[in-house]
Amino acid sequence: MNQDNLHLINKIFNNETIRTVWDKDDEKYYISIIDIVGILSGSKRPRKYWSDLKKQLLEEGNEVSEKIGQLKLKAQDGKYRMTDVCDVEEMFRIIESIPSKKAEPIKQWLARLGKERIDETFDPSIALQRAIDLYRTKGYDEEWIAKRIKTIQERKKLTDVWKENGIESNIEYAILTNEIYKEWSGMTAKEYKQYKGLRKESLRDNMDNIELILTDLSEEATKRIAAKQRPLGLNENIKVAKMGGHAAKVAREDIEKNLGESVVTKDNRLNYKYIEETHQILNKDNTKKIAKNKKK
Repeated sequence: MNQDNLHLINKIFNNETIRTVWDKDDEKYYISIIDIVGILSGSKRPRKYWSDLKKQLLEEGNEVSEKIGQLKLKAQDGKYRMTDVCDVEEMFRIIESIPSKKAEPIKQWLARLGKERIDETFDPSIALQRAIDLYRTKGYDEEWIAKRIKTIQERKKLTDVWKENGIESNIEYAILTNEIYKEWSGMTAKEYKQYKGLRKESLRDNMDNIELILTDLSEEATKRIAAKQRPLGLNENIKVAKMGGHAAKVAREDIEKNLGESVVTKDNRLNYKYIEETHQILNKDNTKKIAKNKKK
């Protein structure tokens, strides 16, 4: 299957050409605003249309323009030109500001998503069933799905213990998770994803059985040690996270010794590969340059 058909952004725009750039540091996509405006407005001068719309948004006090970067993208004539880009969240905010019949299906889709999320707050089982259905469409079997849901529950138990031990922010949760991964796999969660050739995809969803078992072991060990020792604050919990990761590291080394090969693999469930092309995005005042990667 063509990877573009799997890309949500292209699906939203009926697979019309939308130039996108992958930022592997922030793990997010940046999208060409000119392409979005050109498709939805039908304007023959999309740059002028966007310039006027951006001015209007600024006058209305909209903060969209403050979150726009610039990227030198390849135009139809083959030349590279500086182009305004935004992330997915800002893309939808811009779409909402375009008075066009072509934008209506997307606005209706967003409205349906909003309704679904509200319905899920009243009946959480709807969200659970939606997740199960999505995994089925991706080809996962019922046994795997049941185990995956169980791991989500166990992960919540771990974060609950961390919370009891004084961990509050998402950044701290991410730090502790990375300490666990680094200890047993030698990589942070982000590095592990990149090693497997993943972007927005879930790391766990792309692990084989042994990798999953080692991940579960490391987090279960961390949870039990943390519940027993009651470390307070980030630094103390980092020590315990490393203990939990070490338990899985010992198991990994023993398995690899007998197998004669690494159990940490580049294998994933994707049936395509991303093609990388280095770019640079400039922030609003052009004082900071960030390396970007374009998805072809």
